Amino acid sequence: MTISNDVRPSYEARYPTLELVAQGLENHLRDMLSELPRIDAINSRAKSIDRFVLKSKKINDDGSLKYKNPLFQIQDQIGARINVFYLSDVDVVKNHVSKYMKYIEIQDKFPESDSEFGYFGLHFIFKIPEDAIPDSVEVDSVPEFFELQIKTLFQHAWSEAHHDLGYKSVRPLTSDEKRRVAFTAAQAWGADKIFEELAKDLCSNDNSP
Repeated sequence: MTISNDVRPSYEARYPTLELVAQGLENHLRDMLSELPRIDAINSRAKSIDRFVLKSKKINDDGSLKYKNPLFQIQDQIGARINVFYLSDVDVVKNHVSKYMKYIEIQDKFPESDSEFGYFGLHFIFKIPEDAIPDSVEVDSVPEFFELQIKTLFQHAWSEAHHDLGYKSVRPLTSDEKRRVAFTAAQAWGADKIFEELAKDLCSNDNSP
């Protein structure tokens, strides 16, 4: 029996619960961040069945399975994302949510080389607050953790397009196409820097956080 056949039925059975908790978590985050300015979007979703099954099949360098118990070990079965206007807003939101929720992991993701352009984003693994779980859901049936991403609008737009063109492409990208993708990443990075500088210059008298 394949791994997908082992994992899929269990995750399919859990999926409706994940959707309910994802909506509860989104509402919880909206309430938590309602007083902060320059937040463009707050979204939460359950990881799709196909993507969960695919992730459950990941292997280590030695050929062993990365997840021996995917339903317990995969921590982004529920994912949330907060999009903000400017780079400085990322830290504002980060500090705010960290006061109210307990995180077990934080990663500031960026390209490995300073001469490269690519994915940027702040990722957390948080415990799911009990207040975010709907009354109709048994707490014991809910994963313990969820992933939260905080990105600027440009970081989000680039990562979404890159995922669609890069990971879902019907064929591998050519060298020229990879350079074009890197070029757009550099533009998004530059736009973030320029808007951050403009915001500081033009809003210097603004007392909002």
